Amino acid sequence: MSLTPTLTTHHAEGDGARLGTAPPGPRPGVTVRYPELLRFTAEVFATRGLPAARARTAAEALLYGDLTGLTSHGLVNLTRLYLPLLDEGRADPGAEPEVLADLGAAVLLDDRRALGLWAAPAAMDLAVERAERHGVGLVSVRGATHLGCAGFHTLRAARRGLIGLVAANCGRQRIARPPGGRTALLGTNPLSVAAPAGDRLHPFVLDMSTTAVPTGRVRAAARAGQQIPAGWLADQQGDPVTDPAAFDRGEAHLLWLGGSPQTGAYKGYGLGLVVEVLGALLAGAGLGPERAALTGDGRPGGRDDDIGYLALAIAPGTLRDGQDFARQAGELFGTLLDCPPVDPANPVGYPGHPEGELAERQLIGGVHLAPARFQELTELAADCALTPPRPIGATPQAAAE
Repeated sequence: MSLTPTLTTHHAEGDGARLGTAPPGPRPGVTVRYPELLRFTAEVFATRGLPAARARTAAEALLYGDLTGLTSHGLVNLTRLYLPLLDEGRADPGAEPEVLADLGAAVLLDDRRALGLWAAPAAMDLAVERAERHGVGLVSVRGATHLGCAGFHTLRAARRGLIGLVAANCGRQRIARPPGGRTALLGTNPLSVAAPAGDRLHPFVLDMSTTAVPTGRVRAAARAGQQIPAGWLADQQGDPVTDPAAFDRGEAHLLWLGGSPQTGAYKGYGLGLVVEVLGALLAGAGLGPERAALTGDGRPGGRDDDIGYLALAIAPGTLRDGQDFARQAGELFGTLLDCPPVDPANPVGYPGHPEGELAERQLIGGVHLAPARFQELTELAADCALTPPRPIGATPQAAAE
């Protein structure tokens, strides 16, 4: 059984963070053709020992964030997260996931510290394969590493006409406190569901943290020197914090989706625990809420090692007529797009639609990169003795300077 996914270039969608927003205006930076970015990013992963096919899949998964506008989970994490994982030995470039149990429709895997950017797509592809055979495919995984945008993985199922779900905990990384608690016990615990939206619409792709925001958005605001809204972070006393840098100083912790208990935090907290159960407890992976964590001082702590996740695929055509499912899906999501908007400049959408629109534009016209990001890639190319990505309109000589 192969765990290496089929490689494709996706017209990818994201988590709905841009839902209801108009296309952005001109921004400073450079534009690079997607194949050029894919080439360079795959070569970088290959310098760390990943086989070529897996390096390309990892690059596709990482670039999904930049392609769909979810830049806090894109190339910004190449040097900040994934290369350190490999360089420190926390991710094994040559790891081969091990099948611990195989019951046909249900499989238990140990990823053995494989890089999640390629191993999670492989797990979803395996779930899809089993769902096409049995109607449902469930792949439970332990020993995993950070897997990037969960929506990239569920989209693989939706592109093949199936419903996909990914629930991933954060191993023993503890960032968020239970409502009313003084100690951080859980991670952002992302959850993604994707489904076809008919023949002519971008798939539905929900990709969300169960905390108010993922840590990537907090750190992006800190790098930009921007304040954040009240409701993202709180201090030791539970008071709102609007300085994003306070998070990495250990002076603030993430709040749950819903904000405070009075405005629905127990819903986000409950969803975070759903992910912990489905992603980690089922697989036997590292848990956030462990007895050892109770000795903490309330600051975010732990590392995201031994992540657990669930890759689930459902084949609607095994339960009902597949063509009728596709027709009804088109009606469902088409009706949402046709809903009269309050503001004509901000039409109604659904998670996955605005990201799909942006991805289509960037696949044709190139991917926008902030100046600092492009400079970082140029410096990385020099460090790795690689040809840097060339911006659109640049001559080879200018790109090399």
